[in-house]
Amino acid sequence: MKASEIRDMSLDEMRQKASDIEQEIFNLRFQHGTGQLENTSKLKQTKRDMARLKTIIRQTESQQ
Repeated sequence: MKASEIRDMSLDEMRQKASDIEQEIFNLRFQHGTGQLENTSKLKQTKRDMARLKTIIRQTESQQ
């Protein structure tokens, strides 16, 4: 997910997306722990997307 895509969302959409990504990270970590995760780079990329999303949410909130 690119930063420009995130910035086009409303604040509520960003928060919903953050919630969805948190759930996805939980599922990926669970799969990794049980040995079912084949693409381990997906976990790293998802964590980066979450960090990017949280950063933009924080920037948006501070501007308002």
